[in-house]
Amino acid sequence: MSFNSRYQRQIAFKDIGEAGQASLRRGRATIIGVGALGTAIANSLARAGLGFLRLVDSDRIEESNLQRQMLFDEADARANSFKASAAARRLGQINSGIVIEPLVMRVNADNVVPLVSDVDVVLDGSDNFEVRYMINDACVRLGVPWIYGGVLADAGVSMNILPDGPCFRCLMPEKPETGSFATPETAGVLNQITGIIGSIEAVEAMKIVLGGKDVRRSLLSVSLWDAAFHTIDITPNPACPTCGHT
Repeated sequence: MSFNSRYQRQIAFKDIGEAGQASLRRGRATIIGVGALGTAIANSLARAGLGFLRLVDSDRIEESNLQRQMLFDEADARANSFKASAAARRLGQINSGIVIEPLVMRVNADNVVPLVSDVDVVLDGSDNFEVRYMINDACVRLGVPWIYGGVLADAGVSMNILPDGPCFRCLMPEKPETGSFATPETAGVLNQITGIIGSIEAVEAMKIVLGGKDVRRSLLSVSLWDAAFHTIDITPNPACPTCGHT
């Protein structure tokens, strides 16, 4: 299969073209969390031909994951496979022309910098605020764009954290207290919202890799059951301990 024939429909899109597809082939991304959002992101970027995907997750696959984590099947759940490894195997079957690096590990203060320092963009597939603050602080310090995403019930949000814009701590200065908010276990998650937010994150990552000027700079909020989409402008916080905008 030739490069151009594989991506012909994508190359035909006016904002990509042959030069853009070649740029995607050189692109590098780290996806932190390979669950519902992470599998949607990885599936999309692998099929789009992004050249290098690093998948970071320490969890194993369980039966309850299959409702919304699109790269896994019942055999993976029976084997209790690691998510990062199983996702890498499946993505390799989808696109053998890209490099996939599965890392079975938890993100912590000691390893976050090497995980994000050598890529063009970092994507949030986690469900953990502590991890998001670590990603934010490392990426802002290194000048690496990252994309925040979260889902709950039928709703989801996404925001691009760019070197010259407000950061995650401007949006959410402190981690919510445990028990102060609903969780996927209590409120549930529709698999369709994970696909939508994951696809939005993936498209924004492609625009970042392509150097596009239309990278979104607002918080996007989606309520799927009501089919409602809203954008919210986030103001940089001059007192932010991470980005310290003045």
